[in-house]
Amino acid sequence: MSETVIKVEQLSKRYRLGLVGAGTLREDLIGLWYKLTGKEDPYLQLAESNVQSQTSDSDYVWALKDVNFEVRQGEVLGIIGKNGAGKSTLLKLLSRVTAPTQGTIKAKGRIASLLEVGTGFHPELTGKENIFLNGAIMGMNRKEIARKLDEIIEFAGIQRYVNTPVKRYSSGMYVRLAFAVAAHLEPEILIVDEVLAVGDAEFQRKALGKMQDVSSGEGRTVLFVSHNMKAVKSLCTRAILMEHGTVAFEGSPSEAVARYLHQNTSVHDNFEYNEGDNPENAHEFAVLEHACINNSLPVKYEDDVNLEFTIRFNQEMPFHLNFHLKSLENDHIFQTSTEPFQVTRGSKWKVSFTIPGKLLNERSYQASISFVRDGSATFNVNHRLLTFTISERIVESLNWYGTTPGLLNPEIANEVTRL
Repeated sequence: MSETVIKVEQLSKRYRLGLVGAGTLREDLIGLWYKLTGKEDPYLQLAESNVQSQTSDSDYVWALKDVNFEVRQGEVLGIIGKNGAGKSTLLKLLSRVTAPTQGTIKAKGRIASLLEVGTGFHPELTGKENIFLNGAIMGMNRKEIARKLDEIIEFAGIQRYVNTPVKRYSSGMYVRLAFAVAAHLEPEILIVDEVLAVGDAEFQRKALGKMQDVSSGEGRTVLFVSHNMKAVKSLCTRAILMEHGTVAFEGSPSEAVARYLHQNTSVHDNFEYNEGDNPENAHEFAVLEHACINNSLPVKYEDDVNLEFTIRFNQEMPFHLNFHLKSLENDHIFQTSTEPFQVTRGSKWKVSFTIPGKLLNERSYQASISFVRDGSATFNVNHRLLTFTISERIVESLNWYGTTPGLLNPEIANEVTRL
């Protein structure tokens, strides 16, 4: 088993709102005195959890609170969560940009961090000079850096501008060079924040491929923060989900992503309007109930999925409904429609949709319905009106696609005949 290269224990970070720094000199001296005498800092008791949507009288907040995890050599750890969950604060502590309020971080090996655009670059120096500067900061000698120089410049795609001060670079050029430096100067631990999203699609593919090579091919460790759930699932070997400054879940990337997307799923009876629609028409109908009515959840791969919606109409008009199915990552799978039907004012209707078994692959899905009136105006229900999960299918044999080849996995009739 590979050795542990990062160990985080009871890690906490407190901030005082509205101030740059931890607080006043008086508070720092009081905190130091209580620490030296073995007592708890009274100002720590004033801090509250980091729930951004809530108001509070306290000026202190825990950006991180009692975070514990380990990372082994060669792992790619995904760190996901909503904005403000504590992901960037955690990476800054791991990168030693700031110090923890409580807890410890033990790391083995050199750490290269890509946290924000321009981090670690001197704006007046050229791209080439910044490559040597970053290498020197990481403890490499000039000969070691020079050996990697051409490879870094080619990967970043800045051959024409390598002797230009980086203050002239676009944000995309900044990121390409910063990632190339961090990935190629052979750190034992590579920390990458969402900053990769600044790059174009081609560079993002190159960067993800390089991180896979760094971890699987070279045995180095990667910590990856992203809101791109597809990238997290394809790249990471393990993931943690952060919520309000704490670790809410730690485990497989697929389950962490599913929990994160469910965390962001809310049930509404609100409607999204096409351009030109009249918002007053929202009162013409309401979704009263919606449920997956299978006896067991999650639904087994071989079983039908039975979805049911109860709707009240407040106007008299002809209608038909569209049923939409997407993955939680928002990949559109299919759409189907009912026959048109006439509704009366105040009438209630139950609409059922059945998705046949042995069609959907193992994962979580989101279902929604849209209302089409008079064959023209369309009103869409909130796109995460209903979610459900298909349980893991027992696969008898593997192929090069793996065990889950795509969103759909139908058992299609086939015949093999010897000629």
